[in-house]
Amino acid sequence: MYQGVDMTGLPSIAATAMTWDYVKRIRDLTKMKMVLKGILSWEDAKIAAENGFDGIIVSNHGGRSGDHLRPTIEVLPEIIEAAGAMPVLIDSGFRRGTDIVKALAMGAKGVAVGRPYLWGLGAFGQPGVERVLEILRTELRAAMQQVGAPTLKHLVPAMVKRV
Repeated sequence: MYQGVDMTGLPSIAATAMTWDYVKRIRDLTKMKMVLKGILSWEDAKIAAENGFDGIIVSNHGGRSGDHLRPTIEVLPEIIEAAGAMPVLIDSGFRRGTDIVKALAMGAKGVAVGRPYLWGLGAFGQPGVERVLEILRTELRAAMQQVGAPTLKHLVPAMVKRV
């Protein structure tokens, strides 16, 4: 799987040779549900759907490994279309309740919010994480009220502006 090593002599993450053949082999090894993270193109979403994956997560891994790539929210609609009935979740850059509303309105089945939890945990431990969740819930509810959505199921693409 690894094509190279880093300066420590350990396998380099950047040198991984993750190919569709490799991912398909893993898929064939188990009957467990499998979700692929790191999908950024409609072509890859289509391949994942054709190969029996149970879901995908649209992700650029926080932008750290590819800040030159299109934002996940931008590619979301074309990936949802290509994925067909397969659930599409999204992460990378979601920090506020309004971000979550946008992604759900555009068709994501779920939104992963990672860094705010870490910030809360690092600053104040468990109470910090609980406060982050409280803030996100409050912002989410306010954004839903502003677009006229009484529940998450009422969020639709027409409620968000795309440039």
